[in-house]
Amino acid sequence: MKFIVMNLGCKVNAYEGESVAAELERRGHTRVAEEQAADLCVLFTCCVTNTAAQKSRQMAHRLRHHHPEAVIVLAGCYVQIDPQACADVDILVGTHNKSRIPDYVEQFLQNRRRIVDVTPAETMPFEEMRMEQFEGQTRAYLKVQDGCNQFCTYCIIPYARGRERSLAPDRAVAQAAALAQHHKEIVLSGIHTGRYGREYGVSLAELIRRILAAAPGLERIRISSIEMNEVSDELIELMHSTSRVARHLHIPLQAGCDTVLQRMHRPYSTADYYARIEEIRQALPGVSVSADLIVGFPQETDAEFAETVAFLKKCRFSFLHVFPYSRRDGTAAAALKPQIAPEVKKQRVQICRQLSEELYDAYKKEFLGRDVRVLIEAEKKGCSFGHSSEYLPVCAPAGLTPGSLQTIRLEELRSHDLWGKAVNGYESSGTL
Repeated sequence: MKFIVMNLGCKVNAYEGESVAAELERRGHTRVAEEQAADLCVLFTCCVTNTAAQKSRQMAHRLRHHHPEAVIVLAGCYVQIDPQACADVDILVGTHNKSRIPDYVEQFLQNRRRIVDVTPAETMPFEEMRMEQFEGQTRAYLKVQDGCNQFCTYCIIPYARGRERSLAPDRAVAQAAALAQHHKEIVLSGIHTGRYGREYGVSLAELIRRILAAAPGLERIRISSIEMNEVSDELIELMHSTSRVARHLHIPLQAGCDTVLQRMHRPYSTADYYARIEEIRQALPGVSVSADLIVGFPQETDAEFAETVAFLKKCRFSFLHVFPYSRRDGTAAAALKPQIAPEVKKQRVQICRQLSEELYDAYKKEFLGRDVRVLIEAEKKGCSFGHSSEYLPVCAPAGLTPGSLQTIRLEELRSHDLWGKAVNGYESSGTL
């Protein structure tokens, strides 16, 4: 049977989709490209905004139109929040029991009876979805945490993913060790990765220590995203003690204005945030600190937006992920008035993305003349392309093996990429 797996959501969604695809392949089915004919279509949905939910519905209709005889499976957050909106689908699975999708497909093929599995979010345990290798990818992902207890006013995810829970430490270490047989870098991911292991009395830093000890061939662990108040002294000390933990922390900010942060129900002030990232930089010179940002949040005035822009400059982020606020039914922010006009949100996004580009280039220039360790990912623009520990985009002369880690001496910044040459047989002891 030929199948397609598509993902409209986050890295956690993508990990779960790849796990399902790997199990289908283990059972003898063949994965094909999205534009090819298929007997089975699996779509991992998103509902983080109304727009994401609409895209999920549209993609489901498109799959049915282009593959009229195929088995159509929808899974994930949108199904969890609104299963009644997915009438023309053969199999529906919410944010739990996604590992059972291959079984459900076999069951459906036997009797052609529609299957709906949507477990109440508040009763979900952690669902382990095993992966031993990410075919065709240089870095691996490992989901170690799920769920959220924070309830920011703009976010539906606690209702879709349920409460915080973690993969058991022994299982996480075993999975990481298996992935390390095929990949030199593993990205630890979750909805709240930094809150890993609280039910087990094990911190994220302790988990990383255990993984590094169990997988001596693993060269780098990266944390996908972590909240400001989850960057512990223990984690900073670990990052200081070993180069095997990536020198990059993606710390969501969402707004650089205290009144907006309060309306968002974010658990910190701008002063708290700034003080912590300065402590991180003092302990880890050269570390990359990036952030998520939402602009055009309901009631955001020009003065509040100006505060945010000033704060972004003060923080000197390496780069930003900038999003316009998108209303999501069922959240507290959806009822706030006034909502910001689309053209104003678009303008504010452009301002912040331009600033991000300037900040990123300034950060990259700090590394000119230095050596960095780069995970080679692909041939791009006639060069070997990859990212450093700090998540700097680096180009080197073509011919370096994808999946290998290379020491690159950086020589120039060109078209927003750093360019350099491999230092053959040389290990830099002074790499930032």
